[in-house]
Amino acid sequence: MTKWIDEFRQGWQGNFQPSLPVAIAVALLCLALATGARYGLAQLRPDVFFTPYFPAVFFATAFGGFRIGIATAIASGLLGIVFNFSNTTVDPARFALLMIFWAVCGIAIWGVEHYRSLVMQQREDSKRLIEEEQYRKLVVEELQHRLKNKSSTIHAVLHQALQDRPDVWERIDHRIRALSATDDLIARVDGYGCDIKDLLRSELGPYGHVRFTLNGEQLFLPAKLAVSLALIFHELATNAGKYGAFSSPRGFLQVSWTVDDDRLNVIWDETEGPAVETVGEAGFGTKLLKSALRPFDGKTEISYLKTGVHCTMQCRLPSS
Repeated sequence: MTKWIDEFRQGWQGNFQPSLPVAIAVALLCLALATGARYGLAQLRPDVFFTPYFPAVFFATAFGGFRIGIATAIASGLLGIVFNFSNTTVDPARFALLMIFWAVCGIAIWGVEHYRSLVMQQREDSKRLIEEEQYRKLVVEELQHRLKNKSSTIHAVLHQALQDRPDVWERIDHRIRALSATDDLIARVDGYGCDIKDLLRSELGPYGHVRFTLNGEQLFLPAKLAVSLALIFHELATNAGKYGAFSSPRGFLQVSWTVDDDRLNVIWDETEGPAVETVGEAGFGTKLLKSALRPFDGKTEISYLKTGVHCTMQCRLPSS
């Protein structure tokens, strides 16, 4: 009995085609209930012959498929002709009603079967997308694992090569460690999100905590937005280390952010860095800065001032 109930539930949800005995049993049950309903209606109105069988055809088709639905429609028509629950007699009008009944049942059976096929196709597509997402996560985790191993190898090789240069090793050791920590943070961000201060500290930490200040309220960033901002912050920090404030002994960075309604505004302001004489053709980094926030209805604007790089970022905060 439990097996039949489980097959009924699975078949009704369209997960699989139920066995033929179960489908026939459900169709017979529907016919019996419809015949009982017809008997009750005949006590009030004797000319009701086929109407109670429409639900029986619908439910039998939805559960067992179009073949069971067709068989139920034929059986319903025959029951409507053969059985009389009043003094009425079979006349040509009843046969005309039978033709109409079968025509309507045919349309209903086609509609139900079409819906079942759409649901099954949608379920297959969903299953395929879930499997592809799981595979993507597996590949990303493997790449992250390999990247971490390579970072550890590079760290060990540099430590071995710079044993006689402790001053140089001291300057790059914490930077390599901080970059590895940033990679780990981005990996966690891809699934959960993080606080904007933690993200900025992870990106800017390699350049020294006395070289920057962070001004803004605590703000948790959803995963996708956090990843986009992490890419932007990393690009800006790298440029600051090569050409901007962090490349100068007196260079300083101030990052501030505010939230107005559902809009996030971030200001990246570098001071005391080398003066920017000329700006070359936009490369990959500049294109990344310009496009990373577009999915969030945002934009990034960069100005090369005499005091240093000034960048403003605006975007919409996702509701979740």
